[in-house]
Amino acid sequence: MISRERQELAQLLADFEELCPEIRLGQLVTNLAYLARGPSNGSVWDVEDAELLAAARKHLEDWKTRRAASV
Repeated sequence: MISRERQELAQLLADFEELCPEIRLGQLVTNLAYLARGPSNGSVWDVEDAELLAAARKHLEDWKTRRAASV
């Protein structure tokens, strides 16, 4: 059974796809891992689901805030 964290993370990834379809999935996951763990070689490999989820929540909120300010 898929955890709630993963369900929410999957939904946030879908939200990103709707808001910025030009960003590739691998690029998005790497960016979120770097936001969660910092830009190191092991970030993508070592990031935990909870860390990725927190980074995705924050990144999406930041993205929406910047977009609202520019409109």
